[in-house]
Amino acid sequence: MSQTEGGEARKCILAVDDTAIILTRISSTLRDDYEVITINSGVRALKYLEQEKPDLILLDIQMPQKDGIETLREMRAMPDRADIPVIMLTGVEDKGTVLESAKLGIRDYILKPFHSEELLKRIRRVFEEEERKHTALR
Repeated sequence: MSQTEGGEARKCILAVDDTAIILTRISSTLRDDYEVITINSGVRALKYLEQEKPDLILLDIQMPQKDGIETLREMRAMPDRADIPVIMLTGVEDKGTVLESAKLGIRDYILKPFHSEELLKRIRRVFEEEERKHTALR
């Protein structure tokens, strides 16, 4: 998390997609409310995660080199990274992919092209669920 001018912590979202226009759209949609880090490959995302721990990850499924499922599987095996909430983004509605993602503990699944308001709503819902979970543990 980073700090806002008022001293409040801003949640950090890592957006991983191989399409620049999608990353730009995500960034412009979220930048007023969140710190947004954009990365264009699963390989780079895993390198980033070795050093940093975002509050949420938006992860594209179809990417060259390492797709979103492989990236998620490797991320879930990383120490202290398995609990990061993940929302999968994809242009393909494939039940097998959805099931595989669900087994790996994703929090939501959004089809592209997405509506900005819907993306914000889903992200807020995940953060609210996280807050309730942490409050219940106290």
